[in-house]
Amino acid sequence: MTFSPPRNHGCRISDEWSYRGMRTLVLENETLRVTVLLDRGSDIVEFRYKPLDLDLLHFGPQGVRNPTQETPSAYTDSPYLDFFNGGWNEILPNGGSPVVYKGAVLGQHGEISLIPWRCNLLEDSPERVAARLWVRPLRTPFCLEKTLWMEAGKAALFIDERLTNEGGESMPLMWGHHIAFGRPFLEEGALIDMPARRFIVHPPMPDYEPRRFQPGSEGIWPHAPMLDGAQGDASQVPPYGDDKTQEMGYATDFEDGWYAITNPVRRVGFGIRFDPAIFRYVWYWQQLGDGAEGYPWWGRTHVAALEPWSSYPTDGLTEAIRNGTALTLTPGQVIETSLCAVAYAGAKRVGNITEHGDIEFSPS
Repeated sequence: MTFSPPRNHGCRISDEWSYRGMRTLVLENETLRVTVLLDRGSDIVEFRYKPLDLDLLHFGPQGVRNPTQETPSAYTDSPYLDFFNGGWNEILPNGGSPVVYKGAVLGQHGEISLIPWRCNLLEDSPERVAARLWVRPLRTPFCLEKTLWMEAGKAALFIDERLTNEGGESMPLMWGHHIAFGRPFLEEGALIDMPARRFIVHPPMPDYEPRRFQPGSEGIWPHAPMLDGAQGDASQVPPYGDDKTQEMGYATDFEDGWYAITNPVRRVGFGIRFDPAIFRYVWYWQQLGDGAEGYPWWGRTHVAALEPWSSYPTDGLTEAIRNGTALTLTPGQVIETSLCAVAYAGAKRVGNITEHGDIEFSPS
């Protein structure tokens, strides 16, 4: 690429930053700043809507930790929760509980979410910036590449991804984007819009009480039976302090691939467009009102995550293989996909998000 002179206007990009000893990539324009930890899974730890100086992502009470500089107090095959601080984590090839697949121990949400990624800057102009990131996991033969890019005047991050099976045998996988939202964005509650037709509530889980909806039940999105038998509305995220509950569910059977989460009081929201042929489920995970006691939350978190995933449930790869939802790549097979994440102003329900990152509000 041809590097432009330093500037303080239009689009900007730099991989010369460091945060707590980790290489850090920053992309920004007039309305949006995105911060990416290259040395920690390419985590997006900031998605800041500049007009309101509001980071829409969850930022955990323990802050951002560098997994290469802190020794766990007890060794485990699932360090993900030790270092979870919210934000946007990309996950491959295992979702949820630790599993062993053909001799490979795959920890919780393993194995690309905590290891370093490579990065090359591709474009750097006031009109457009772009960077290519890539990683090869330690225990499975995948190569995941993605290009992050941003253009002037639009509060949107575009992501083009390419996943390759470099192994000599077919490989099943779970692929997800763990996008978590928190305070202050969720302080007054939020509304969720997405064109799903089915909502599955995860079965009973040990030490996961109280729940908002009846474990193991199903409904037509956004409805599901609550514990008292009444129909609940999963599209409504309660304000902080109103409800101390936990929940795990899955929205699926999408008519189109997008979702939006809006704070109608602050008149701001986050939306994402994805390919529903690849990401067939949106995991619905909530720990609300500091109600989650014990490790790792200790009664001090308020978070709602909406996670595009290839597969379900959060019981790990072996269960996704058993229920037929795991993706499988044959030797040398490549799949490509694109996502677009956008911050927007407005208090109405969202009716669509285009591939160009334009928000179309519902007329009502």
